[in-house]
Amino acid sequence: MNRKHLSLFSLALMLCITSAFAQTNYSFQTLNYPSDTFTQLLGINNSGDIAGYHGADVNQGFTYSTKNKAFTTENYPKSAMTQVIGINNEPFKTSGFYVLKSGKTQGFTDYQGTFTTINFPKTPFNQLLSQNDHGQAAGYYSTKADGSGPDHAYVYDEFGGVFELFVIPNSVSAQATGINNSGDVCGFTIDSAGDTHGWLRMQGHFTILDEPDAVGTTQALGLNNSGQVVGFYADASGNTHGFVYTVSSGTWQSVDDPAGIGSTIVNGLNDKGVLVGFSGTAPTNNGFVATPQ
Repeated sequence: MNRKHLSLFSLALMLCITSAFAQTNYSFQTLNYPSDTFTQLLGINNSGDIAGYHGADVNQGFTYSTKNKAFTTENYPKSAMTQVIGINNEPFKTSGFYVLKSGKTQGFTDYQGTFTTINFPKTPFNQLLSQNDHGQAAGYYSTKADGSGPDHAYVYDEFGGVFELFVIPNSVSAQATGINNSGDVCGFTIDSAGDTHGWLRMQGHFTILDEPDAVGTTQALGLNNSGQVVGFYADASGNTHGFVYTVSSGTWQSVDDPAGIGSTIVNGLNDKGVLVGFSGTAPTNNGFVATPQ
């Protein structure tokens, strides 16, 4: 088990000026699981394969092939509920979490139908939220069986069976939500005042990410190999908007599904900049795919 202490070295990302940079236009496509009013799209790879789940009351995992335009059910065997969240390129693997009939929540990976449970040792609650191409998954564990926290962010190395914990200054709870092939990791943390901040560790450097228009909440939920981070933030009215943050230029772009302005979450993206997420208010959520134009 490795424990890594992170130091805040820069708050520059919080003060970026975006007006000098062109904004990307996106074409939005609604994508819902057939005959269900609740769909969340959570991850996408470079081939256009999408991870997600449907069902507001009983979560049922799936993958979706953009090429074949087909959903494939993916549930951990004998589980009560499953969410598929992380999805990589090669070798094709997914990750997420499942809930037992007893109510216990556990992380998993799935490689070509072979499921493996992943839990931080001696913890009652785990979720895996991202998967890269090098056998690494990002996630977290909770100290309480119901997942009410505090949460502890980690990266799991599937080949060595080693967990790397992130100890974030001024944090009372944190999750690791995304990992790319360089081992860069994003996530979010809650401070002692109850405010939520995104974070990014890239090339060994750690930075807090607060969307400039956010009021109290920014969550980084995914990143790609092209230096982009996605997530959502809350505005002064409590409405949620997706965002894309570009590391090289230090610019932010707010993203709203036209069918769900003010209730948009961007949860994942691939190296082509294609976004996936969802909008709406439970028990109605609509999945979307947003393609750069």
